[in-house]
Amino acid sequence: PKQWKDFECIEKKQLTHNTARLRFALPPHHELGMTTASCLVARADIDGKTVVRPYTPTSREHDKGFFDLVVKTYPEGKLSKHIYGLDQGDFLEFKGPFKKLDISSNSKKAIGMIAGGTGITPMLQVIQKLLDDPRDKTELRLLYANNTEDDIILKNQLDALALVHPRFKVYYTVTEPGEGWTGFTGFVDADKVAATLPPPSDDHLVLVCGPPPMVKAMSGGKAKDKSQGPLEGLLKEMKYTSEQVFKF
Repeated sequence: PKQWKDFECIEKKQLTHNTARLRFALPPHHELGMTTASCLVARADIDGKTVVRPYTPTSREHDKGFFDLVVKTYPEGKLSKHIYGLDQGDFLEFKGPFKKLDISSNSKKAIGMIAGGTGITPMLQVIQKLLDDPRDKTELRLLYANNTEDDIILKNQLDALALVHPRFKVYYTVTEPGEGWTGFTGFVDADKVAATLPPPSDDHLVLVCGPPPMVKAMSGGKAKDKSQGPLEGLLKEMKYTSEQVFKF
């Protein structure tokens, strides 16, 4: 994981107007070797500068021969724009995986997740790992915030998982609802969290991932050294403790 390696993009699938899933090739029958939840670090030279950013694969731990990244293009996002612009046959440098949090079966009675935008990627890793394990009994609750219904990444996949697995429930909120929208509207607030996520308890864990302003409002940002930092924001007000919350 310490060395940079080139990987070929073998498939690209448009998910929303500004988000795509890119599949990168591994040697046949090889796994990426990641444990949930882990990220990779990608690197590219853009405008004469080397840009390095972490990305969370959305493929499963034991998928063989490939791994997937879901990437959203932002006007100011140098590397995300570059990766989003890749096509089949293009290469990208990665190193990793690097473990962020150890998620194991039945370690908690319930896991709540607050995600915004591409913050869904580590959540999907956790959801797939636990739902794939027939021995696992963890209740999973996801509250997923986006601007519009069309911005919801991987909605079909999330809805299908919720349909097949009664212990996984997904709730959506959008700030700009269209006609016929039946989910929550507006930003994530105390009422939505109380209605959807497991309450404060040492048997429960709440994961947070999304744009920095959202993470700050929910749980406070991470410390400068990328450690968790103190718990602040909405979850602290709702009496969760720092042991019960993890910021990706």
